[in-house]
Amino acid sequence: MSFEELQSVDIRTVRPEDVVDIRQIKIEEGLSQQEKRREFIRQVKNPYCFRVGNVIVKSSYSGNGVSLNERFEELVMSV
Repeated sequence: MSFEELQSVDIRTVRPEDVVDIRQIKIEEGLSQQEKRREFIRQVKNPYCFRVGNVIVKSSYSGNGVSLNERFEELVMSV
């Protein structure tokens, strides 16, 4: 599937057994950041739609290069 197809998955139609439970993903600690990302994507199959236990999660990424840590820091500083 293309990234556009992966992004457009409708979680209302996804069967839980058809998506990867991220609790089952194991990534070797000695890998570089780039290798860890590749391994995560290889195992999760669709980084935009996965599950945690029985909960199906659909995620989106802004693509602006701002990390989650930076966004969290902004949130904390704004309080």
